[in-house]
Amino acid sequence: MEKKKFYITTPIYYPSDKLHIGHTYCTVATDVLARYHRLLGEDVMFLTGTDEHGQKIGDIAAAAGVTPQEFVDRIVEGPRGIKDLWKLMNISNDRFIRTTDGYHVQSVQRIFKRMHDNGDIYKGTYKGKYCKPCESFWTESQLVDGKCPDCGREVQDAEEEAYFFRLSKYAGKIRDLLENTDFLEPRSRVHEMVRNFIDPGLEDLCVSRTSFSWGVPVDFDPGHVVYVWVDALSNYITALGYENDRYDDYEKGWWPGVNIVGKEIVRFHSIIWPAMLMSLGEPVPKKCFGHGWLLLDGGKMSKSKGNVVDPYILAEQFGVDALRFFLMRTFPFGSDGNFSNELLIQTINTDLANDLGNLVSRTTAMVGKYFGGALPAGCGTWAEEVPFDKELKDLAGSLRDRYAAEMDCFAPHKALEEIFKVIQRANKYIDENTPWTLAKDMEQNGPRLAHVLYNLLEAARICGVLLVPFMPESMDKLFAQTGAGESARTWESAARWGGLSETAAVAKGENLFPRVDMGKALEELEAAVEAARQAESGVELEPQLTEKVDFDTFCKSDFRVVKVKSCEAVKKSEKLLKFILDDGTGTDRQILSGIHKWYEPEDLVGKTLVAIVNLPPRKMMGHESNGMLISAVHKEKGEEVLHLLMVDDAIPAGAKLC
Repeated sequence: MEKKKFYITTPIYYPSDKLHIGHTYCTVATDVLARYHRLLGEDVMFLTGTDEHGQKIGDIAAAAGVTPQEFVDRIVEGPRGIKDLWKLMNISNDRFIRTTDGYHVQSVQRIFKRMHDNGDIYKGTYKGKYCKPCESFWTESQLVDGKCPDCGREVQDAEEEAYFFRLSKYAGKIRDLLENTDFLEPRSRVHEMVRNFIDPGLEDLCVSRTSFSWGVPVDFDPGHVVYVWVDALSNYITALGYENDRYDDYEKGWWPGVNIVGKEIVRFHSIIWPAMLMSLGEPVPKKCFGHGWLLLDGGKMSKSKGNVVDPYILAEQFGVDALRFFLMRTFPFGSDGNFSNELLIQTINTDLANDLGNLVSRTTAMVGKYFGGALPAGCGTWAEEVPFDKELKDLAGSLRDRYAAEMDCFAPHKALEEIFKVIQRANKYIDENTPWTLAKDMEQNGPRLAHVLYNLLEAARICGVLLVPFMPESMDKLFAQTGAGESARTWESAARWGGLSETAAVAKGENLFPRVDMGKALEELEAAVEAARQAESGVELEPQLTEKVDFDTFCKSDFRVVKVKSCEAVKKSEKLLKFILDDGTGTDRQILSGIHKWYEPEDLVGKTLVAIVNLPPRKMMGHESNGMLISAVHKEKGEEVLHLLMVDDAIPAGAKLC
């Protein structure tokens, strides 16, 4: 019997040079759902990729002095780029598409031509508003306070020859799709789309540009490039082989699939994309699920707003599985959630260290201590079963069905709630049975103790199977520690109590999730963020001195404002400049400084600087220097950079710094 096919996609990401935890949130969620369907035994195709065309990328590349292709290649394929991040986060995508891939470009041209030939694309002149960051066209009535309704940024007037897609032709069908099917979820997104776009009247969409060239060319009309969203949305079928010879999966049951997207692009995926497919005579997706945003300090994470949270740093600090778990456990998938590092650490300590990690650690330690690492045969049954046993077995034995119901509804956070009800009940079961008390009389209580420990291992095993989509590497460790073989790690085994061999050997390994010291971790995070910022800017600062200077010693240093009367290079020296300075005493002061590498003498005449004036005189290249000018130094891209400390010219010479 052929396996059931399941096709799931993330949006293809704009190749930003600064990915944040919000990108990771969407992709981890999609990965969890893909892994869940693999656990069910289905044949899964999981697609992600990058959206690499458009005016915005062309402008950024030009500003950086590289071609658009060079820019996107670096961001996608380069160190700590998009592919590296998905590898780090253990994303199990089966296919990765780039909209610059030749087969995709060819397919988009054919798709555009088909819609044109069937009368759904026509030529005209576009005149309206355009948001370059979102690459979205808007009418005047759709703007909010004159700005883009999606990102809140300024829009620009645009007028150019363009092709238009007859989106208005499909308004009735799109309304029916939204209102009378479960195509778009959560349901609140349906109301937004109908109220904001369908009810006011769906207008035809501008689908080509002539004011720039970085895009898929319209092959039958040179000078036009395909609107970036038509290009990007088409990836969901071109990656399966639609209108190209690269793949041949489109007709094999993979399409229609499930599109997981952020709420800010639901309009494109639930209105424009279905209309394009209707024009092509192709089926619309089974599902479009628009998840919420992760918010930081009450606002959406955005590089332009300066509130990016680096997933590389978080994963390196706390572990990939812990970060994956936190994203799925803490935030309801269809709603917005407030992210904080404190909440991340608290979740790791409470759920992973205290609850799950503690359950596995305590249980395996007791099996090792009381039974030498393997329980005796027959420990899985108990003639005089007590209520505690039945409660744990019933809760764990019915877990899989409750879990599946939530996962099938795209509610991974609720599925995790069900798992942790069992984990918390198992920890309570330890306290109810007090194994350490039973162990005091092994002759009488040994069989009961073995049964209690088996029940704990079995509860942990069932939870572990269902946690695999969320934390795959950590669950491999859990199975190894609890002695769960391959047959005890399957979807089928999670539905029955007793899947663990009674005599399975446990192994006391390292703690799955050690507790995190909140204060120390936050300090380390701050240092890591600062180091990353400096690395990104190419700036390297000298470490601060740890040796303390007492206040009286500091006060002996006399810092004064000085004004440069003259400055010249010292003969036979490549470094030294000789300054004649007004220090407010009425007598000129001469100071030599080795800064010729960074400054030309004529550029410094008339500047107001700071000097320490009570240093003992010293000879340099035959000239006496009376003091030292104050400067700041750092390294930038490996090269030392120096900046003289210059102050307001209104400050008089001789003014003391205090």
